[in-house]
Amino acid sequence: MNLSHRVGSRFHTASLEASSSVNNFSGEEMSPGSSIPVRRAALFLAAISISCFLLYRAADSLSFSTPIFDFSSYLDNEEPKLEDVLRKAATRDRTVVLTTLNAAWAAPGSVIDLFFESFRIGEETSQILDHLVIVALDAKAYSRCLELHKHCFSLVTEGVDFSREAYFMTRSYLKMMWRRIDLLRSVLEMGYNFVFTDADVMWFRNPFPRFYMYADFQIACDHYLGRSNDLHNRPNGGFNFVRSNNRTILFYKYWYASRLRFPGYHDQDVLNFLKTEPFVFRIGLKMRFLNTAYFGGLCEPSRDMNLVRTMHANCCYGMESKLHDLRIMLQDWKDFMSLPLHLKQSSGFSWKVPQNCSLDSLRRYDESVEDDEESDPPGESQE
Repeated sequence: MNLSHRVGSRFHTASLEASSSVNNFSGEEMSPGSSIPVRRAALFLAAISISCFLLYRAADSLSFSTPIFDFSSYLDNEEPKLEDVLRKAATRDRTVVLTTLNAAWAAPGSVIDLFFESFRIGEETSQILDHLVIVALDAKAYSRCLELHKHCFSLVTEGVDFSREAYFMTRSYLKMMWRRIDLLRSVLEMGYNFVFTDADVMWFRNPFPRFYMYADFQIACDHYLGRSNDLHNRPNGGFNFVRSNNRTILFYKYWYASRLRFPGYHDQDVLNFLKTEPFVFRIGLKMRFLNTAYFGGLCEPSRDMNLVRTMHANCCYGMESKLHDLRIMLQDWKDFMSLPLHLKQSSGFSWKVPQNCSLDSLRRYDESVEDDEESDPPGESQE
């Protein structure tokens, strides 16, 4: 259900009732001497009606606990607008591929170049670039995107610097992750399905044939337990396919609002809390988890390179470690693809990663990299 439409309808109804009350108290049968008090009474009643409506609206909005960023008004001042970029990039069934980019990952030789290389050397992946939209989080990233790609959108947030590397679980990291969730909610409300991919996900084969046909929301995993509907799977928000419908729109609103219930947690942790909550079952969301045999990562690499679709540089801390292992990953793929067909099927060729990346590298950020901007003032919740 579109909550803004529902609230707008209530406001329209309240306005009509207030207008009707004014008209009833200012009919032609009133004497001239009594018209002023009556008008005052009518205005008083109209004010009471509007006040009651506002209180009702406030109470009704508590189901999501927080206002949601209005991208439509924000985008009116942007050139090009997000909806224009999405329309140009979308497939016939209104599906786009989305990634976000900041200056740290946009530098020459950095993550974005390796991301594009994977599409070029993958099987049936180069044409998918026609449907990729890069959402740049700062001016440098947007400028670099325009050099590399045709579908770029600038989402610069006033007062927030997303240009530097966002260390895991710092305030900048959390803001970046939650802004991403709110952006994806907006894309769904515009009627577009999307594959969201982090730029450190390497695309080696077309993933679409491996998506579930009837799932609303399907997501890759750090750890996959063997069944796609097992809620104990450990999801990773860096790769997911979401269809636009009322269920997913409600879910993304609920997910974004839930950050206030779980302060200090990132979107992936909060998803783990939400996936078993009654709300998800009540709205009928069809959630599936993607098998790491096809959608692997450094947490749990795909074992058979004949099956792999994507590989994510997850479970990795620090830019240098990530770039090191991503370059080895790409070389592993090139070496595998150069093998004769019979050797591909029988050689048992496997990844040489992780090397510098590991679960141990996912430590909390060191105190030495923390500055005043990386910690919230006492008593303030993360926005």
